[in-house]
Amino acid sequence: MTIQGWLLILAFAGVLLALTKPAGLWLFALYEGRRTPLHRLLGPVERGFYRLSGIDPAEEQGWRRYAVHMLAFNALLTFFTYGVLRLQGVLPGNPQRLAGVGEHLSFNTAISFAANTNWQSYAGESTMSNLSQMLGLTVLNFLSSATGIALAFALFRGFARTQAKAIGNFWADMTRITLYLLLPACVVLTLVYISGGVPQTLAGVVDVQTLEGARQSILLGPVASQEAIKMLGTNGGGFFNANSAHPFENPTALTNFIQMLSIFVLGAGLTWTFGKAVGNTRQGWAILSAMMILFLVGTTVTYWAEAAGNPVLHGIGVAGGNMEGKEVRFGIAASALFSVVTTAASCGAVNAMHDSFTALGGLVPLFNMQLGEVVIGGVGAGIYGFLLFAILAVFVAGLMVGRTPEYVGKKIEAREVKLAVLAIAVLPLMILGLTALSSVLEQGLAGPLNKGPHGFSEILYAFTSAVANNGSAFAGLTANTPYYNGLLGVAIWIGRFFIIVPMLAIAGSLAAKKYTPESAGSFPTTGGLWVGLLVGIILILGGLTFLPGLALGPIADHLAMIRGQLS
Repeated sequence: MTIQGWLLILAFAGVLLALTKPAGLWLFALYEGRRTPLHRLLGPVERGFYRLSGIDPAEEQGWRRYAVHMLAFNALLTFFTYGVLRLQGVLPGNPQRLAGVGEHLSFNTAISFAANTNWQSYAGESTMSNLSQMLGLTVLNFLSSATGIALAFALFRGFARTQAKAIGNFWADMTRITLYLLLPACVVLTLVYISGGVPQTLAGVVDVQTLEGARQSILLGPVASQEAIKMLGTNGGGFFNANSAHPFENPTALTNFIQMLSIFVLGAGLTWTFGKAVGNTRQGWAILSAMMILFLVGTTVTYWAEAAGNPVLHGIGVAGGNMEGKEVRFGIAASALFSVVTTAASCGAVNAMHDSFTALGGLVPLFNMQLGEVVIGGVGAGIYGFLLFAILAVFVAGLMVGRTPEYVGKKIEAREVKLAVLAIAVLPLMILGLTALSSVLEQGLAGPLNKGPHGFSEILYAFTSAVANNGSAFAGLTANTPYYNGLLGVAIWIGRFFIIVPMLAIAGSLAAKKYTPESAGSFPTTGGLWVGLLVGIILILGGLTFLPGLALGPIADHLAMIRGQLS
């Protein structure tokens, strides 16, 4: 470990904290439907959209109607993208004349991008045309991100409103978030990336002469525009197979720093927005404090493990940190920090190969995802997932003090606790169940390139990434098969929407309740004790996935060896 590495980590944390309130203020304006400085320019576009679609933005929806509209919209996006990918070979915008994408890969990719997961069982530059990248994948990057933020707004209203029947209008939330936040921010980021050397062109291939005198074809495309929303929307799907380790996606240390900030800034800002929505910004800062503790501990462990290097190599006299799978442009500190950022935020973009990390260095990204993408988390998904844990934390606190638990003025009763448990239980049940299944079936065992415990880790990481809607991978898994494309697609859909629907039900239940002012017997939810309880509850419930996952390793390995399928 070096001083420069620690300064990078501290600088990242400091800049993030400085941006939290400004981002939160802008998000709060959209949450309330208030005017922003962009309304003068983009207001006519918003009103025109409402007229064309017949939507009344003032007509609010109960949680069931909000959920139905959200599910129908995402299903439609999935079918649309599936069609674009399947018809790629006959559609324009295909300078490389790539064939249509296969059935099971199109199924997986369409679901993955609609669910803000962006798992990629393919190499983007040799599989997707420019039109597929723009019309299919980039459009979904915007809309899946806007969906997450809209859902967070709906839950905020549940906590903030009193005896209300509605939690907002899904279409108005989506329109405002996309038009006044994601699009303008991504225009700025795109220009920043272009100035840093990221390509933005409709050309498919450029032929150049190398220094050795040979001819080489270099693949190009509209990379900068996809890179902007890929990071800001915590999507993670790369234009190139190497993702943000590719010099055309992430050319310099500056672009690397900006990309990491982009991944975290909206998730951090939403914590402040929540505090403002419930009338106490200290509530938001308490949530962010718990998130940052988990994040900084994970970063420290990963950086230490990667800087310490491989003990096997040390034993034969090869000293130094673990540079396997890392770009020399970034080095160990920036790679370790990026790996924790991207898995804490359910982004899935990578600037180094997690499969090449040390055992402990690879464990932290895996554990981040198994916590339920709540350490900052995906845009919107992180804060509403965190609030599910907060509901359980105040329930535990209520048991200790012997009174009905309360949180930000709302009594937390049996209905909310049951729904929160239902949503959180999806993660361990799906991850462990599908991992166990794939560890004994022939189709599942055909995927890992490594045998033994690390091969099992590749399977476990894949299903953890899918259910947690992250999208990163231990790249040793061959996932472009009917078995993995199909099963991972199902896992992604369940991991996204089987959490959202109970969460919206909680929002509807809370909105209908009266406000309960704090009293002398109320458990304080802004101080250090509350932050510690939050961290403890998240770690304990995260262990429901993590510890059984470790126990399954030798069992699955033993069963596979009995069948002669592992060495």
